[in-house]
Amino acid sequence: MSHIIIVGNEKGGSGKSTTCMHVATALVRMGYKVGALDLDTRQRSFSRYIENRAEFIRRTGINLPMPDLGRLPNVSQSKLAPGENISDRRISEAIARLEAENDFIVVDCPGSHTRLSEVAHSLADTLVTPLNDSFVDFDLLARIDPETGRVVGPSIYSEMVWSARQLRAQAGLQPIDWIVLRNRLGTQNMHNKRKVGKALDELSKRIGFRVAPGFSERVIFREMFPNGLTLLDMRDAGIGGLNLSNIAARQEVRDLIKALNLPDVVVKF
Repeated sequence: MSHIIIVGNEKGGSGKSTTCMHVATALVRMGYKVGALDLDTRQRSFSRYIENRAEFIRRTGINLPMPDLGRLPNVSQSKLAPGENISDRRISEAIARLEAENDFIVVDCPGSHTRLSEVAHSLADTLVTPLNDSFVDFDLLARIDPETGRVVGPSIYSEMVWSARQLRAQAGLQPIDWIVLRNRLGTQNMHNKRKVGKALDELSKRIGFRVAPGFSERVIFREMFPNGLTLLDMRDAGIGGLNLSNIAARQEVRDLIKALNLPDVVVKF
């Protein structure tokens, strides 16, 4: 069976689609077959990223490795079993098609709570939650006492992950490996960075996730989106030599794949 990587966060702008694309591309470049599924049916950022890549290949003739983009099928209400949720059927059929052909499936969840996202989290072998490095985004995971800085309790998103873990346990499946990525780490406001880091470390022990460094704030990520490119494609795409910033960003991709600790994956780029 495919190893399913769910990228989820109920707040927009955390870097989910960028994370999905770089994880999927890295795995394809290492020789794995990778399926991709976008559950954000409104914005479709992950889908558009891959479609832009296909258009770049068509336009330039440059052969770049591609993930297999799946789609949520249309399902007639008349074909549902009594009491069956249509979202459950749509994601089940989409995952089943991708599982038949791929080693890994990377799924991008919308930046809001939906039934599709809820079901996807229960399917996760690996759950990646990109988080901008601020207490505004930390509130997604837990509530903080403003006077002491202590964690008061989990948020509704953390409770959803807990419910997903319970469903997997009841089904006899392996527990979810949950990784929180600290995205947009900057060199400024070191005091706030330390406070966020301390709160994440405390919370990770209470609700069971690993903390890993994600992507810094870099213009290059936004510049590559229109062509569907990632930092791993620059040489093949004929983009000029890597500067120090881009070399550091490429290392962030390598560190991310290592941090995921995926089964039988040895980082080779």
